[in-house]
Amino acid sequence: MKIGDRAEYTSKPTVLTMRPDRSIAEAAAAMSEKNYGSVVVTDADGTLSGIVTERDLLRKVTARGLDPAATTLGDIMTTEVRVARADDNLIDWLRIMSNERFRHLPIVDGDSKVVAMMTQGDFVSYTWPDLLEQAKLAAQASVGKNYPLGLVVGSVLVYSLALVGVLTAV
Repeated sequence: MKIGDRAEYTSKPTVLTMRPDRSIAEAAAAMSEKNYGSVVVTDADGTLSGIVTERDLLRKVTARGLDPAATTLGDIMTTEVRVARADDNLIDWLRIMSNERFRHLPIVDGDSKVVAMMTQGDFVSYTWPDLLEQAKLAAQASVGKNYPLGLVVGSVLVYSLALVGVLTAV
C-alpha cells in the first residue's frame, strides 16, 4: 500500500515549519502548542533544509546546557533527513524507520516541498488492523492443524492474563 492511499494521509494536520534562524525557544513553544514532536526547517523557498525533533531538543540543547533563546534551529537541526513521497510503499518505510531508529518522516513533492509528516506511530496505527487480521489467520491455520497445541497455548495465555490482573489489583 502506498503512503498516499491511506485515507488518514489526506487528513494529516499541516506540518510545522520554521526558518533556520528561529530560536529553539520559539520552536519548542510552537511544538508544545500544537502537540507536535518535530519542526521541519525550510529555506526561503520552502524547501526542506533539516528537521528538529523533541529528542534533538533534549540531547542537543538541554543536555549541553545551551540557551534555547540564543540557539537557533540551524545550530542543531539534522540536515541529512530521510524523506518519502506519497507514492512510496508504507510498509517499506515502517521497516526502514524501525531499523534506522527515527520516528519522523517528511513527505515531499517533486520540488522537495514538505506536504505532510508521517510518524512511526502513524504507520503502526495505520497497519495495526492488517497485522491483527494476519495474526488471526495465522492462529486459525495453526490451531486447526494443531488443536492440542493451540489449547495449551491458549490456556497459558488466559492464565497469564488472569495472573497479571490479580497482581495489578494488589
